[in-house]
Amino acid sequence: MAPSPREASPKLSQAMEDCREKVNKTISSLLPQTDLAEAPLFDAMRYAALGGGKRLRPFMVLEGARVFGVDAGRARRVAAAAEFVHCYSLVHDDLPAMDNADLRRGKPSLHKAYGEATALLAGDALLTLAFEILSDTETHEDPRVRIELVSNLAGAIGMHGMVGGQMLDLIGEKQEFDVGTISRLQRLKTGKLIAFCCEAGAILGKANPAHRQSLRNYAHDLGLAFQVTDDLLDVEGDAKDLGKPTGQDAKKATFVSAMGRDQARARAEMLVEQAISHLRVFDEGRVDLLKDLAHYVLERRV
Repeated sequence: MAPSPREASPKLSQAMEDCREKVNKTISSLLPQTDLAEAPLFDAMRYAALGGGKRLRPFMVLEGARVFGVDAGRARRVAAAAEFVHCYSLVHDDLPAMDNADLRRGKPSLHKAYGEATALLAGDALLTLAFEILSDTETHEDPRVRIELVSNLAGAIGMHGMVGGQMLDLIGEKQEFDVGTISRLQRLKTGKLIAFCCEAGAILGKANPAHRQSLRNYAHDLGLAFQVTDDLLDVEGDAKDLGKPTGQDAKKATFVSAMGRDQARARAEMLVEQAISHLRVFDEGRVDLLKDLAHYVLERRV
């Protein structure tokens, strides 16, 4: 019998802490300090990438890779690449032209600490570094695997993914969206990168199509649940715990603005149960941490 969420939470907490420690070491090694003239750029990249964070996306990569017996060093490289993309998106989100946020992860956002121009360049550099890592033979010796990683990540974060979702987010500040459009917005802006992270381990492990599709379905529902809870935290959370101001999304199209708190919470619960149901194709015990992660997304307070 699978453990209940409460029984499994210490195991999940330990696994997530191990992930943070190992991925942070990988990130640090991929972002060496330098005395070159362009050192402020490297410093800004390290500030953005090593300044905290739950490392949820890297955890998805590492846990998916573990399920398919992938070499841990290779998985950590892909996890770091995914986190670089996530950090780039946060840096650009915080800019005055976007959300104009002064705080990120409990400290000044990058443009406040280093200036807007350096923040733009650091975000660009983190994004391009991610693709450099995925295309390196150290990530995988099979060029077909590397190409698939690069192609899938590009699709997840470009005009049909994260960037397109960000455009919808901007439009939603001036135009009222229905729940269907909000769901599409969040699937593009947040869900597609989560889907890449969930499937990356299967790509590295050359998993069969059925297992890969199950992980995609899991990620689709988990990504939406994550965003619903994020919307709820923006109106119910504690700014000190979150490390950023609440109420930032008051002018945006969100699940809470469209559905109300109670319906949004019920929607998140339904999505989490659906996400877990997609994992039934795997042997009992093989994906327990992914199940626990889904419950964590629902119950998180930060």
